[in-house]
Amino acid sequence: MKENNTLPSFIFESSWEVCNKVGGIYTVLSTRAKTMQDALKDKVVFIGPDFWAGKENPLFIEDKKLWTKWVSKAKEEGLSIRVGRWNIPGEPLVVLVDFNPFFAIRDELYTQAWNDYQVDSLHGYGDYDEANMFSYAAGRVVESFYKEFLNNADDVVYQAHEWMTCLGALYVQKSVPQIATIFTTHATSIGRSIAGNGKPLYDYLWAYDGTQMSRELNMEAKHSIERQTAHHVDCFTTVSDVTGRECKELLDKECDAILMNGFEADFVPKGAKFTSKRKAARKRILEVANALTGHKFADDTLIVATSGRYEFKNKGIDVFIHAMRRCLDQSADLKNEVLALIQVPGWVAGPRADLQARLDFPQVYDTALDNPVITHDLHEMQHDQVLNLFRALNISNSEESKVKVIFVPCYLDGADGIFQMPYYDLLIGNDLAVYPSYYEPWGYTPLEAVAFHVPCITTSLSGFGIWAQTVKGDISTLEDGVEVIARNDYNNDEVAQGICHALLRYSECSDQERDTMRKKASALSKKALWKNFFTYYKQAYAIALENAKLRQSK
Repeated sequence: MKENNTLPSFIFESSWEVCNKVGGIYTVLSTRAKTMQDALKDKVVFIGPDFWAGKENPLFIEDKKLWTKWVSKAKEEGLSIRVGRWNIPGEPLVVLVDFNPFFAIRDELYTQAWNDYQVDSLHGYGDYDEANMFSYAAGRVVESFYKEFLNNADDVVYQAHEWMTCLGALYVQKSVPQIATIFTTHATSIGRSIAGNGKPLYDYLWAYDGTQMSRELNMEAKHSIERQTAHHVDCFTTVSDVTGRECKELLDKECDAILMNGFEADFVPKGAKFTSKRKAARKRILEVANALTGHKFADDTLIVATSGRYEFKNKGIDVFIHAMRRCLDQSADLKNEVLALIQVPGWVAGPRADLQARLDFPQVYDTALDNPVITHDLHEMQHDQVLNLFRALNISNSEESKVKVIFVPCYLDGADGIFQMPYYDLLIGNDLAVYPSYYEPWGYTPLEAVAFHVPCITTSLSGFGIWAQTVKGDISTLEDGVEVIARNDYNNDEVAQGICHALLRYSECSDQERDTMRKKASALSKKALWKNFFTYYKQAYAIALENAKLRQSK
């Protein structure tokens, strides 16, 4: 389809992560918001769940003077909403909706979804009900807003993100058929489940039946609503070619468009501010590491990190730990000490009191704390996968170890009790970032890393890795800013060794060579700015609006 630069006159977007920072979709929406505001000033409304009754949400700026008549009318219609702006660059309009009242009619909603679209909710459990009640509430918000402010003369699009918003997308399509619907899956629920349950995903993708696998893995309800929504909306999209293949095989629906995830440069400090923030990050990381391990780290220590969700296999956390073990075994070839950080939130009980006590009185410590491999206390620490693999591989951060590995199992929000710095303010201090993903539809963490001038290592199974190689036109290496290691269902050992080799190679580089890598990493990130990727959204809007007109003409 030829590019269509004509934007809709109004756009709604709903996601569980609007004003709710829990994952990568938050980054997608919050970084794209300014680009959308520049193109459609206040003609975009984001809809999210309201968890914040009676407490402050720092991401939401409530405006009680906005749409007062409609807010009152919506209340009469059974919608409890708060309106205002998202506290991010661009400050887009936001509606937060309380979905709890709709649990009372849950069974009626599921019956209607079955009658209308054959959505099977019979085996829903866990977060299925909560997500669907929010999704339905979001759909009701769109319907109410449309009737109050818009009409048939407006080209209106509703974009729903992930299976958690599917019920609302189907509701909008039925109840307000004039609105064009887009459903974006950032990772199919069944694909993630297959990968997460240790089954080989890629070699057998062609042979898997998504519905059959959903029964085997007890994923029937989530798969059903995702599959049916993909088949019924006006435009079905995902975020990368690797997930596009997954959708075709597991949801039996080819995507209408690929919406790659971009970034905004205004998140990254410049010039002297960048340099000072990098120094501050390195200083804090090495202070914490010294207080924990009792080892005095040299200024030229290589700080290497992995981060993301705690998905042990899917995010390649297991492979990262094996790679660091290999670096330990080959540490005679390292020109620098290595400090490796695993920054993934676990079942954290709180910051370690003994570590906090040392950090309260900063000095150079020469004795290690007990268990000098973790910064926070965990619930049921004996069952933690990271710590268990540390024990199995004898990673203990002994004084003589040239490679030390520290587990940081908390959200880095600036109030974790140990680092007391937000994630981006620590990311800038890294020398390398490593994301050896097995299942990664896009991969924001490597994109964030290169945006902050941090060369990174990722795999050929991540959407970002595939894109980086497409930009290069060949195999991408650290010398290009991103090293993409070939990964498949079975080559974990090769990937671990590839990471180790890359780290050894990096340690031998001169300061000038490392500086060149950092510049190339930054240059690559600029190709992924939203101003370059937003064109794919324009294509999706055009497809959705065209198909909506066809749907209504039948």
